[in-house]
Amino acid sequence: MTGLELREVVKHYDAGELVRAVDGVSLRVGSGEVVALCGPSGSGKSTLLRMAAGIELPDHGAVLLDGRNLGELSVHARTLLLRSEIGLIPQRDSLVEGYRALANAAVRLRAAGVSRADAHEQATAWLERLGLAARAGHYPSQLSGGERQRVAIARALATTPRLILADEPTSHLDRRRGEAIVQLLADSARAHGAAVVLVTHDDRIEAFVDRVEHLEDGRLAHAELPAVGASGG
Repeated sequence: MTGLELREVVKHYDAGELVRAVDGVSLRVGSGEVVALCGPSGSGKSTLLRMAAGIELPDHGAVLLDGRNLGELSVHARTLLLRSEIGLIPQRDSLVEGYRALANAAVRLRAAGVSRADAHEQATAWLERLGLAARAGHYPSQLSGGERQRVAIARALATTPRLILADEPTSHLDRRRGEAIVQLLADSARAHGAAVVLVTHDDRIEAFVDRVEHLEDGRLAHAELPAVGASGG
């Protein structure tokens, strides 16, 4: 299938005792589909997201992106995939402190081999869409938490990824800005055929997604559909 597929993925850690962070999860997110992944803290959501990104490999099971098994790729190949085809929006923005907002937004494009001029042009367009045009020349230390998060979103979307993985993308945003960001992610997914997984505690997100999945103790509990017409934009 195209999009993201997790097949019975398992990730355990030894923290003095066995921690079953993810314990046999199967999940499919098709191209153009937006799925919210909900659950309490410690339920395995962020671990699942890191495996979907290829940052961590499952102990058992398989993660496939557009049919490619990430576990069969070299570290170098997974790194290239993360740079160009996977847009990861971490809970902590991980901006480069010595780079201005524009350079931070362009960093994935530059890593993918895009020229500096073209990368800055594309990154500027994303900063404008996210309401940050006037902040492009500011360093991360000069930005608010919400502004930093929006720069991280611009950085993730600038390469038009096939898979968008967002860990609490509205956590530093007010209601209006948060809803606009989720709508932007959904619109981008549907326009470019990307699969999107949003890890969240925010009930507002459910109105913008195609499906809600609940993770508890490392396992999917049940799926819940939003109200009819809610995902129509």
